[in-house]
This record gives sequence, structure tokens and C-alpha cells, in this order.
Amino acid sequence: MMETAYIGFGSNLGDREQNLREAASRMGRIGGIELRRASSLYYTEPVGGRPQPWYFNAVHEVGTTLGPEELLAELQGIEAAMGRTRGARDAPRIIDLDILLFGARLIQTDLLTVPHPRLPARRFVLEPLAEISKDLVCTGAGATVAELMRKLTDAHKVFKKGPFHER
Repeated sequence: MMETAYIGFGSNLGDREQNLREAASRMGRIGGIELRRASSLYYTEPVGGRPQPWYFNAVHEVGTTLGPEELLAELQGIEAAMGRTRGARDAPRIIDLDILLFGARLIQTDLLTVPHPRLPARRFVLEPLAEISKDLVCTGAGATVAELMRKLTDAHKVFKKGPFHER
């Protein structure tokens, strides 16, 4: 059965824009994942961690026949293949792929929490998500993406850069 999932993309090392495009291209070549819609690219101020370069972020809606932990494993495989190393939380990264939502499921395992626990508080996630699905109800939050945006107190800067196009 095909389920809808929303994937957050982020990069603040190297050619950030190309990193996001490369990750999307790799994701689109995985069996059981169908890329549907992508937000624009956003230029975003880092949240937490040490001083670091600004990020490029985007959100993709995908259809998938993979289970949540299978999808996570595929995303982590893309990250590893692109040179991501796991270190301190909020550290700079070449690519970061997060499952934000997976259908209407609430998932809490040792490997995965969905909805993403910081989704309701992060402007750099909510703005691109609102662009492609503002009326989507976020499981667990009991609110649509647009309602979460109205309640948002995150003052970090987020600028729409332009369309997300694979080259």
C-alpha cells in the first residue's frame, strides 16, 4: 500500500543547493519511493549548535510502499553515500534527511520518532511544508501546518530562494 510521507532536506556544507538536488535524485531512484511534490529552496539561519554556515532547506512529499524504518534506512544510506558523518546534534552537515510525517502514523521506536519531534517549533521546516501542504493535519499536534505556522514563535530567519529543480 502506498503511503504519503514528508521528508525534510537540509545542507550547510559544500554546494548546499546541489546537495539537496543530489539527495532528491538518489531518493527518486530507490524502489518503493515516488517523488511527488517539492517545496521551493529556502535559505535558513542555523538553529542551535556552534556558529556555522546558513542552510538550504526544502521539503518533499513522497509516496512510498516502504515501512517507516525501511524508509529511514534508505535515507540514512543516501546521507552516508553523500559523505554525512554523524556527530554532535545541530552540527554542520553536507546533507540531512528527516522523516517529518508518515501518513497519519504516530511512531515511537528506538530508531525513529514521527512526527518529527521538533517539527511544530521549527520555521525552517514549517515554511516549506506549508508551501506544499498547508492544510495537512500534523498527527499528534492536532493542527494543520498553517495553524502551526500561526502559533510559531521561532524567530530564526528563513528566506525563499527559488524553485527546487533537479538538474
